[in-house]
Amino acid sequence: MKNSPIKLFNTAARAKQAFKPLKPGHVGMYNCGPTVYDYAHLGHFRAYTFVDTLKRVLAASGYKLKTVMNITDVGHLTSDADTGEDKMEKAAAEKRMTAWDLAAFYTTDFFDAMDKLNIARPDIVCKATEHIPQMIELIKKLEKKGYTYRTSDGIYYDTYKFKDYAKFAQLNLKQLQEGARVEPNPEKRNPPDFALWKFSPKDSKRQMEWESPWGTGFPGWHIECSAMDMQYLGDRFDIHTGGIDHIPIHHTNEIAQSDAAVGHKVVQYWMHNEFVMVEGSKMSKSRKNFYTMADIEARGVDPLALRYLFLTAHYRSKMNFTWGSLSDAERALSTLRERTMEFKADKKKPQRGDVKKAAAYEKEFMLAVNNDLNTPIALAIMWAAVRDADLAGSAKYELLMKFDDVLGLRLKDVKPARKETLSDEVGKLVKMREQFRKDGKYAEADEVRKRLDSEFGIVIEDTVKGTKWKKK
Repeated sequence: MKNSPIKLFNTAARAKQAFKPLKPGHVGMYNCGPTVYDYAHLGHFRAYTFVDTLKRVLAASGYKLKTVMNITDVGHLTSDADTGEDKMEKAAAEKRMTAWDLAAFYTTDFFDAMDKLNIARPDIVCKATEHIPQMIELIKKLEKKGYTYRTSDGIYYDTYKFKDYAKFAQLNLKQLQEGARVEPNPEKRNPPDFALWKFSPKDSKRQMEWESPWGTGFPGWHIECSAMDMQYLGDRFDIHTGGIDHIPIHHTNEIAQSDAAVGHKVVQYWMHNEFVMVEGSKMSKSRKNFYTMADIEARGVDPLALRYLFLTAHYRSKMNFTWGSLSDAERALSTLRERTMEFKADKKKPQRGDVKKAAAYEKEFMLAVNNDLNTPIALAIMWAAVRDADLAGSAKYELLMKFDDVLGLRLKDVKPARKETLSDEVGKLVKMREQFRKDGKYAEADEVRKRLDSEFGIVIEDTVKGTKWKKK
């Protein structure tokens, strides 16, 4: 597709901004990855569908990407106050596995699900447990610059020494009371201060712990991303993504420690996706109100229907998940695949008028996705092209292939459905319904249609070319 200007919503500016990478033609991107103590759920799937769409939009406009994603396999505690158990060790004990085996199992499951959603894997996947030396070095830099202090349970970052700490999340530090955002810790100098390194408990041995200049322990959650993104993308890079829940704590802390360590702004564009909701609440592991890929497949739903569903909502808007909405998405995807096969079978070469009209649709589509990834509008433009009676089928097929480079629905892989036949009984009912329609007996025809659906799982569609049927 032709290169065109891209605007992205930058959380740091609270506005859409023209995208200008640090190095012309190249993009460095870091994506906050999962904490692998349980199965990934639909909230994660939406986040990484957003990330994948962002990558595809940038690639469609001619950029070369270097993408990095972390795997948090240590240090993410059950409380944002840097107290409680390590989620990895807690889950490992509950499942009677080692923390290492637990991490390996859920990491594999995560990427299996991503593959089913046609989400391209990052260029670099970095595990926290494999980058402890880099984290220690970063903490030493902060210590040398006077940003750290020691308590009985770890090394902490003094947030009040970083003058812009409140800016990113627009926090009011004067009104921030102990316990309003995090749980109380009497040894902390300031309520928002956070752990860079936690000491192992003296009365028990952790599965995951390392020696450091400050004592045996493990890294804080926030230091992991700062150490790894700068390890692979340098101390200035273009885009950092994550969920909106990361804004007030995790990403605010990342900015504080990264920018303080190197003395300048590290990330140019911060991008955040909204939640998937279930009955008015955020879908999350902690609430136990989540659905996994296994839940999707257990209902016989194609995972790409879930991808289609995510594309129907803008990534910065909340999305309420229902099984009904997923069924609607699956039907839409099925119809799109059928039309794709019809258009592919059209051997007539596009004429000059087709080429001109297709180019107009392509321009509209790119304007939509380049406007902060407006996939709902992009889908509407795609369907307008599909239904355009004045556009040749062969031109539509070429257009859909270009659109799919961004949408990622694998339309290139669609194959003709295996020809199925009807039983004598069902065949007679289909013919009976057709006769009723010819005779103007529409009520009787509708009753036959309902019977075909409820008793035999046959869906009837009336088209200008006659009656079509398919099995559910």
